[in-house]
Amino acid sequence: MLDWARGLRRRFGAAAARPRDGLTGGDATLLDLLDLDLLLREAKSADIAAGRIGARDPDQRRLEAARVWREVARRNGDPQALRKAAAAAELAASGFDRRRRPEAWARARCEQAACALLGADLTGDSGLDAAAAVAFSDARLAGRGGLGPVLADLGLAGVHGRRDLTRGAADRARAAYAEMSAPIAALDALTRRLPAVRMIAADARLARADLMGDWGERLGDAGLLGLALIDAEAALARLDEAYEPLGFARAGLVRGQALARIGQLEGDLTMLSEACGVLAGAVEAIRCEQSPLDWARAQAALGQALQALGETADDGHACERAASCFDRALTVLKPAAGAPLRARAAAGRARALASQADLTGDLAILDAAEVAMKIELAALRPGLDPSGWALAQLHLARLYEARIAITARDDGDRRAKALIALEAAREVFVELGQTAGEAGCAEALERLRVSSAISM
Repeated sequence: MLDWARGLRRRFGAAAARPRDGLTGGDATLLDLLDLDLLLREAKSADIAAGRIGARDPDQRRLEAARVWREVARRNGDPQALRKAAAAAELAASGFDRRRRPEAWARARCEQAACALLGADLTGDSGLDAAAAVAFSDARLAGRGGLGPVLADLGLAGVHGRRDLTRGAADRARAAYAEMSAPIAALDALTRRLPAVRMIAADARLARADLMGDWGERLGDAGLLGLALIDAEAALARLDEAYEPLGFARAGLVRGQALARIGQLEGDLTMLSEACGVLAGAVEAIRCEQSPLDWARAQAALGQALQALGETADDGHACERAASCFDRALTVLKPAAGAPLRARAAAGRARALASQADLTGDLAILDAAEVAMKIELAALRPGLDPSGWALAQLHLARLYEARIAITARDDGDRRAKALIALEAAREVFVELGQTAGEAGCAEALERLRVSSAISM
């Protein structure tokens, strides 16, 4: 405990020694120790410092303010905070002389790109990925050496992987993984002389792990999911739980998701149980008041793992607990209508309730789930998040199918409604190249056709 306290004093003491405003003194590595209220104060303080008359290097302070505001948006999803981050980064980029300070200019352009990527994650707008690619490409032209160009290389590789995610095959996923390897290695090398880069290097591995996890889940590829697990464990090894509690919890979350996806793919109950334990630990480590979005993401991930465990083991209690996790996630995500994370949490809740109803025969569960799913579908924007819309259609059909199976009759033409929803979802999954979603639709269609033939 004394060692931890001395280390904390050393870190904050070093920041306090610099004549800067705020709790962190511009040291981004200390942001992890602040809860959301303190982080908001830090962001406002950074704005004041950047706008003060006679401020030393105001553009650098604007860049620091942009980083803090982006972290605020990353935690609470506030579009206003993200706009402030993007505006501060733009002002910093326009203020730096590209010829005299190429490294600072490159980092400001990378910060603009990071804001665009976060916006794409929060809203599902793929146009923001294209804007990020332009900014990263600009930053690469700043020349070699320094952190800025390395971040640009890493960011551009990540954008390429995200762009191909909906359509590419496994070889493209591995190409994206390889493309990100060189800048990640460069970040590791930079940590030897720039300790603050250590968290950036860990975040880079988590970003690649998330990307490989999404690829692996879509393609049903255990090898890609294994790469995600390796990156998550490598990030955990580079973070200190005492000084980077939120980053450490995020790494645990990504590791738990990778374990759950592998366990679900292979039908491995032991791995699914381990994943549930890891994700439960992440939920406990992340306080909702510290980072509402991270907490909601952890709840949704735990819900998905419990759902997979319940379906694999025919355990209705696990499905009930999964639905509760999704409910808790949706309490935070309620204002974010149309957000991809909310759509997936709502779809996961519907699937968990359908499985629970299947195992218990409780129709009241299905009544509530159908109403909630229809409300969620009405809020979705298919043009911005076609995958989320198709997933919602798939799970609405699952609810209809569960009712038909339990009651052994087709009240209200639910079979026809399920077939329409599944055909619509399958068209989207085929267009996007999402083989796992397409296979899920095909299996559900076959089940409905078989049950229809039997009933006749």
